[in-house]
Amino acid sequence: MTLRIHNTLSRALETFSPIEPGHVRMYVCGMTVYDLCHLGHARSMVAFDVVQRWLKASGYRVTYVRNITDIDDKIIKRSLENGETVRGLTDRMIEALHQDADALGIERPTHEPRAMDYVPQMLSMIGTLQNKGLAYKASNGDVNYAVRKFAGYGKLSGKSLDELQAGERVAVDDGKQDPLDFVLWKSAKTSEPDEVKWASPFGAGRPGWHIECSAMSCEMLGQSFDIHGGGADLQFPHHENEIAQSEGANGQKMANVWMHNGFINVDNEKMSKSLGNFFTIRDVLKEFDAETVRFFVVRSHYRSQLNYSDVHLNDARGALKRLYTALGTVRADAVTIDWADPHAARFKAAMNEDFGTPDAVAVLFELASEVNRTASTQTAGLLKALGGVLGLLQDDPKAFAQAGAGVDEDAIQAQIAARAAAKSAKNFAEADRIRQALAAEGIVLKDSPTGTTWERG
Repeated sequence: MTLRIHNTLSRALETFSPIEPGHVRMYVCGMTVYDLCHLGHARSMVAFDVVQRWLKASGYRVTYVRNITDIDDKIIKRSLENGETVRGLTDRMIEALHQDADALGIERPTHEPRAMDYVPQMLSMIGTLQNKGLAYKASNGDVNYAVRKFAGYGKLSGKSLDELQAGERVAVDDGKQDPLDFVLWKSAKTSEPDEVKWASPFGAGRPGWHIECSAMSCEMLGQSFDIHGGGADLQFPHHENEIAQSEGANGQKMANVWMHNGFINVDNEKMSKSLGNFFTIRDVLKEFDAETVRFFVVRSHYRSQLNYSDVHLNDARGALKRLYTALGTVRADAVTIDWADPHAARFKAAMNEDFGTPDAVAVLFELASEVNRTASTQTAGLLKALGGVLGLLQDDPKAFAQAGAGVDEDAIQAQIAARAAAKSAKNFAEADRIRQALAAEGIVLKDSPTGTTWERG
């Protein structure tokens, strides 16, 4: 079975073959670190975490680069509002990003370059573009990209220059020769701190957003690489502009495959900070355990739209609990996945068809049913091993059953002890009251000859 990936550039499923046999080079646009990550960021991070996990499970060596934008208008504005340095703000937000990603079981990328560290490479690429007649210095001191001079502009988004022109307002006092042109280098402003001003042949200033990814991907992965990914909102203009910059400067195809994950929606609108309808990862983890949040994302296809609500998260936890219940009743042997096994083969076929996690998750439920029916420790082992490919089912089943934000285990045990004392005193009304009070908090008690245990409802 061969891996096929939906390529945004061709708008079709394509058989995947890396440029260098056995080695996949992948670049994914990361976060602009001026605030905490929200669940939309988690969707992208989990989606491409699953991609790199499957590539590794398929035997590839993966060089995965996910950048960090640590210089940007929003970052400068927020740092000034907070009365802190840009570096201080971005260091703090990067640490928070790592904490949130680690909580969701997201493996660290191979490299995580910060834009500030690659300004020389950006300036070099801008110089090349200028020498090729694709960039010009405007009257306001900015350096802009001349979009109409790049013949392939619009090929990723499918937009023609005439369509783009119709959607643009006429540029006023921004120095652009054409409204479609975009900035490569921003001239320094007196209102901005010195730490975001670099000397350059074009005058003091700082890079535009789009040039960052072109320069960093080229530096770390080469002029042509295998996969470029990111959220669907980046397809235009960010990724379109990356292609124009990289291919304009280097004269060769930037990336063979372009992948874009779908949005997380709230009330049918994309979750975003600009709309004010976002939930930070930390907000969500106050209400739901991290593996439930990951499962909520993984069980939907990465290109699909995903609707967020407490109802959907509770449904995800209930479904995940069914898998863990199977592993809680039967010991899971440590197994090496035999891809010829019928269940494993179906899982592999699903993942090889554009990382089809919904069908792969369906195989996990088939295995859970078989575990419940046969009590096979080998089958339980395969369930756990295949779950691990998706970053799931690696926790202790009892620990998962008890997992949840705001759980005070000592307080629960004290209530269990009080209930046992009430039953011993034949005060069954009090024992029932304690059970009902815990149930109202989402804590389910389970009595057995060996004692009482509890789990999240």
